[in-house]
Amino acid sequence: MARRMTITLLMTFLFGAANAQDTAVMTLGDCVRYALAHSADMRVLQADLGDAQLARRNAILNAFTPSVSGDVYAYSNFGRSIDPETNTYSTTTSFHNGYGLSAGITLFNGFRAVNNMKITKLAEETGITRIQQGEDRIRLATMEAYCNVLYYTELLKTIQAQTETAETALRLAQRQAELGQKSQANVLQMEADLSDRRYKLTVCENQLQNAYITLKDIMLYPTDQLFSVTDVEVDTTLSEGMLAMEAGRAAERLPAVIIAENERQTAQLALKTAKWQLLPSLSLYGGWSSTYFTYPGRAGYVPVPYWRQLSDNGGEYVQLSLSIPIYDRLSRQTEIARRRHDCDRAEARYMQTRQGVEAEVRRALADRDGAAAALRQAERHAALQQQLYAMSTRQFEQGLLSALEYRTVADNHLSSTADLLNARLQLFLKTWVVRYYTGISFNNL
Repeated sequence: MARRMTITLLMTFLFGAANAQDTAVMTLGDCVRYALAHSADMRVLQADLGDAQLARRNAILNAFTPSVSGDVYAYSNFGRSIDPETNTYSTTTSFHNGYGLSAGITLFNGFRAVNNMKITKLAEETGITRIQQGEDRIRLATMEAYCNVLYYTELLKTIQAQTETAETALRLAQRQAELGQKSQANVLQMEADLSDRRYKLTVCENQLQNAYITLKDIMLYPTDQLFSVTDVEVDTTLSEGMLAMEAGRAAERLPAVIIAENERQTAQLALKTAKWQLLPSLSLYGGWSSTYFTYPGRAGYVPVPYWRQLSDNGGEYVQLSLSIPIYDRLSRQTEIARRRHDCDRAEARYMQTRQGVEAEVRRALADRDGAAAALRQAERHAALQQQLYAMSTRQFEQGLLSALEYRTVADNHLSSTADLLNARLQLFLKTWVVRYYTGISFNNL
């Protein structure tokens, strides 16, 4: 069964500055998309994901590519120095120029590079999941604020209708008092009732305005711009059997559980890395270097040509380095113990998160069923109160009902209308929470 409530509110009665043509109409989907497009939290999460992607790229490069560096130097010596040709000290002006290129790669370091790639991959997946979680959080917050606007909109309409009825009744009572058909006490009672309606109308207008401000704050919508809301559908067509079946798998795919699982795997990989650091590490290095020198101003000195010196003085090297940890004040053993504690904490958080999600799924199903039952009762109660209010209005106009009795009936009608609005919107929200847990994304709004 599907129920549709179409509500359009022009905000001129709150602000009075904009014409009806200037007020934009936004559906729930429009509000959600606007909130996601302008959310500061989403920008932060996107930046965090960018950092995780950069860390992933660096981990891959560190694992499979060498580090390469080059250096160039040039200097002049004006005092006593060693002559590169004779390897003896001489006092003369000399000029030296050198070049070097070196590269190195770690062949084995306890699988640190491999585990780091896995850890950064999990971090990237976690970043993507956090974005999904943030989007869902914004969608739900926007839905709740949107429903508050709808609630106070409809409630305001009901109070406005009751206020107009009270004004009509007061004019009728004043006329009847002039004709001697009603006492002055009845007129005073009617004036008090009208004053109470106007007070409730003012309070509801303020609550509606606050609801709009809250919705705009969540959306980061300009507070000085107006818009109205419309179109909310309460759909309860999902079968209970499908809901129960899908809810049983919710704990395996919800972002909170995925994030906790990734954190657990990350802690396990960090522990493995720490254990492997007790083994030696093996690295390979290679390089080339050459120099050029000359003695400007030395009498009779004939410098060797530049390119010939670079060729003659050039040299290469290859180095294989094995580093064996012997004693480092038990820092590696301490790191292993810390990583083991991290694993214990991550495991505990994962179990707690999974248990909490399973409880939330069961609670959401119970809340949705309770909201559906409450809506059926509220509909029946509101229909009866509407009939009683219409009948009492006619009786009051005919003088068959006292002002106090009529006010009691009007208050009950207002209360039943508010309960009905609240029940409909609560069912809408709780149905979408269940849909979310059963795998239906909020993107389908």
